[in-house]
Amino acid sequence: MFTRRRLIALAAAEIVAPSLLVREGHAQAPKTAYPTKPVRIIEPFGAGGGPDVVARAISPKLSELWGQPVTVENHPGKGSTGAPALVAKSPPDGYTLLVNTSAQAYSAAFLKNLPYHPLRDFIPVAPLTSQPYVLVAGRSSGITSVGELIAAGKANPAGLKFASTGVGTGTHLGIEKFNLEAGIRAAHVPTQPGDAITEVIANTVAGRTTYMMAPIQLAQVEIRAGNLRALGITTKKRSPLLPEVPTIAEAGVSGFDYPI
Repeated sequence: MFTRRRLIALAAAEIVAPSLLVREGHAQAPKTAYPTKPVRIIEPFGAGGGPDVVARAISPKLSELWGQPVTVENHPGKGSTGAPALVAKSPPDGYTLLVNTSAQAYSAAFLKNLPYHPLRDFIPVAPLTSQPYVLVAGRSSGITSVGELIAAGKANPAGLKFASTGVGTGTHLGIEKFNLEAGIRAAHVPTQPGDAITEVIANTVAGRTTYMMAPIQLAQVEIRAGNLRALGITTKKRSPLLPEVPTIAEAGVSGFDYPI
């Protein structure tokens, strides 16, 4: 049941830790039945990304529950800030929702001149999923373990490049945390405007970047095909999706933990 814009989280496949948010100001809406018209869900990472997959998994159930159309719109680019900006400017009536990752909370600390405030302009509605990332390297890099990646970084810092979905995103901060704790440096190659995380993964597969952190389910196909090497899981425990892959802490970076 949906009461005063609070949503019971529906079960969905574990993808990338999205949460559902609504534009601040909804509490002033009349206490009438909701919704009485179609609802839009906006997501910032593009088709095939974690928030997109989750949004499309829950939207039919919400539509069935509410008796109204629930549509999903992709608005990638601008370092994943375009979609939140769109929702922040929408009427605060609960009919435009945002599915975002933990980047919603920390983007203000890393990005200047945002056209919205990530915390003040939104009301959290419900957490939806959670999972670790997997640290991967492209096959052409020849790197097959965390130890080899660290050795390559220390031997030739100028030769390493890591990919991310944008400055201040989870995929960026996770690698920066890893680099800091592993004692290496590498060039950052953020996403291009309009690119989804699937394109970022493709850049690592093609050898344009050396390594990255990716949502496990999105990287699994390329890992199984041998195009990406799974080096380590980002959390303290191994993932049942890739049980043979050690955690980064097990692989040599003691105490590493990056839950999202």
